[in-house]
Amino acid sequence: MAPEAPAKAPVARPRAEAPRPLTRFVRWDVIVTALLIVVFLGGAFGSSDFATSDNLSFALDDLSEIALIALPMTLLVVAAEVDLSVASVLGMSSAVFGALWDAGWAIETIVPVLLVIGVVAGLVNGLLVTRLGLPSLAVTIGTMTLYRGLAYVVLGTKAVAEFPQNYADLATKTVPGTPIPYPFALFIVLAVVTAIVLHATGLGRSLFAIGAQEEAAFFAGIRVKRIKLLLFVVSGVVSAFAGAVYTLRYGSARADNGLGMELAVIAAVLLGGVDFDGGKGTLGGVVAGVLLIGLLRNLLMLHDVATEIQSIVTGLLLIVSVLTPRIAAKVRETRRHHRGSPSASS
Repeated sequence: MAPEAPAKAPVARPRAEAPRPLTRFVRWDVIVTALLIVVFLGGAFGSSDFATSDNLSFALDDLSEIALIALPMTLLVVAAEVDLSVASVLGMSSAVFGALWDAGWAIETIVPVLLVIGVVAGLVNGLLVTRLGLPSLAVTIGTMTLYRGLAYVVLGTKAVAEFPQNYADLATKTVPGTPIPYPFALFIVLAVVTAIVLHATGLGRSLFAIGAQEEAAFFAGIRVKRIKLLLFVVSGVVSAFAGAVYTLRYGSARADNGLGMELAVIAAVLLGGVDFDGGKGTLGGVVAGVLLIGLLRNLLMLHDVATEIQSIVTGLLLIVSVLTPRIAAKVRETRRHHRGSPSASS
C-alpha cells in the first residue's frame, strides 16, 4: 500500500496588529510645544500689539520669577516632592529686602542676606520632609503660611520703594540688541545648566530613580535624603533671589509680593509634562510650559481680562495638566488589557 502523504501543517494566519495609539508617537512635551506655537501665531494674528518687541519683552519680564522658580520645582517634582512655599519665600525675601533697605543697608549686603534666608527656609522644609518623614505637600502648605506670616511681621502692610536706578535697570532692561530682559536671560542660562544636570549627569538619573521608586533607589545606593534636602535648599535660595528680582522689577518691597505665584509655577511644570507622581518629565517641556503660561497671561492682559479671570485660567491649566496624562495612561492601560484578553485574541 502506498504511504499516505503527510498532512499539511496548518498555516498560521498573521494576526492583524491593533492600531497604536497616538500617544505612543507624540510625547506630551511635544504637544505643549506645538500648542505654544499655535498660541503665539494666534496672538500675533489676533492683536497687532502682541508680536511687537516691546510687548514680548514685557511678557518675558513679567514671567521671570515664575520661570526661575520653575527650575528647582522641576527637579523636586521629578523626585516626587513639591514645594508650595516658594511664593511665600519670595514674599518674605521681599519684605526683608524692604526692611533692610529702610534701615540703611546697601543692596550689595542685602542680597547675600536674602540668599541665606532662602537656605534656612529650604533647610526647614527639607529637614521636616527627609528627617521626620512628613509629606512635602503638607509640610510646605504649613511653611507657606509660616513664611508669609513672617513677611508681615518683618514689614507689616507698608511698601518700601525708591531703590537705586542701576539695580532697577538690571531687573527691567533688556540684553542689548535683543528683547530679552536680563532676569529672563539668567533663566535661559540656568535652564541650560538644569537641563544638563537633569538629563546628562548621575544626579539627574538619581532624581528619576527616586521619583520612579524611592525604596529601590535607596537600596541601589542613592543617597535619597541628602539629595532631597539639597533640592529643597536650592528651591529656597532661588525663591529668595526671585524675591529680590521681583522687588527691583516692580520698585516696591511688600509682604504680599508674589501672592499665589506657586500655582503658576506648578502649573507650568506639570503642563510641561512632568509627572506629579515623579520619575517622568523633561526640562524642555517645562520651558515650553513656562512660555505657554506667560503668553496666555500676556494675551489676557492685552484684552483687558480681569485678574480674577486670569487666575481661573491658571487653575484650569493646572487641572488639565494633571488630568490629561492620567487619562492618557488609563486609555493605554485599557488598550493593553483589551489586547491581552482571551476575547481579543480569538
